[in-house]
Amino acid sequence: MWGSGGSRLVLTLPLLPALQKRNRALTARRQHLKSVMLQIAATELEKEESRRESEKQNYLAENCPPLHIPGSTAEVQELCKQLHAKIDKAEEEKYDMEMKVQKSTKELEDMNQKLFDLRGKFKRPPLRRVRMSADAMLKALLGSKHKVCMDLRANLKQVKKEDTEKERDLRDVGDWRKNIEEKSGMEGRKKMFESES
Repeated sequence: MWGSGGSRLVLTLPLLPALQKRNRALTARRQHLKSVMLQIAATELEKEESRRESEKQNYLAENCPPLHIPGSTAEVQELCKQLHAKIDKAEEEKYDMEMKVQKSTKELEDMNQKLFDLRGKFKRPPLRRVRMSADAMLKALLGSKHKVCMDLRANLKQVKKEDTEKERDLRDVGDWRKNIEEKSGMEGRKKMFESES
């Protein structure tokens, strides 16, 4: 049924149960498909595991024949020598494989770095907050060769006072009132004239 504007579809009550029934059917079908997919995946996993096990058995039968322990000592020694040779060969192969893996990972890292450089994007490393004292921060910035201390008073220079001539004169003169009293009157003038001549 159309509404007054002509653009909306108004559902009547008899259509609602039909939609609900349809939605239930769709969800039931989805659940059924999901369970079928899970069953197929489980059987594929079992096949894959049995295939791997058979490959492992074939490899072991090929490369590791069953061990026959001989009765005499010379034969046991010969067997030990053969086993040592096989171990050495396996270790060499392992070392070669490790070197190849390291080389390929290094090449991958280099190519990734070149790719980032070409794109012009820089990948920032994750930073974390570190609580440091001012001394530790300055030491980290300046390096271990610089001894840094933030105790500013300890860094001040200690200066010894040296006696200068002016200070000695002031000390020798003493109190200024005594000098004025000595120079006042006739005695003071007499001393002044004696000192000038």
